[in-house]
Amino acid sequence: MATLTQDSIRVYEIGDFNDLPVVASDIIYEGAIIGDNASGYARPLVAGDPFLGICERHADNSAGSAGDINVRSRVRGLIEMPVTGATGVGDVGSIVYAADDDTLTLTAGSNTLIGWVHRYVSSTTCVVRFDVYEALAKA
Repeated sequence: MATLTQDSIRVYEIGDFNDLPVVASDIIYEGAIIGDNASGYARPLVAGDPFLGICERHADNSAGSAGDINVRSRVRGLIEMPVTGATGVGDVGSIVYAADDDTLTLTAGSNTLIGWVHRYVSSTTCVVRFDVYEALAKA
């Protein structure tokens, strides 16, 4: 391979997003936690799915075949959500799992690792730091 001898224009994307093909006959709602259906298609997360991110925009493929549309997924960031089992500031740094597309918990079980408690807010509400690639590497 040769090194560059002139400028090479590259295509760049914003690094915190990914566009993923959606499973057939399903809807992924804005704010839903997204999982991989084991065939490479995005769906509302089911416990045990590999974590693909959090839905940035409503994606309705209810009348489509697998891959007819894409869902915009935020692959890393901070999100404020209720976390079952969180009780106080001592939970900061605890691993957070998803039991479905709208349920976060501190219980591992068969759930999907998505991130860590970044900040305790109140009651069971926390700010969760999530990162698809860190979660997949540790799963």
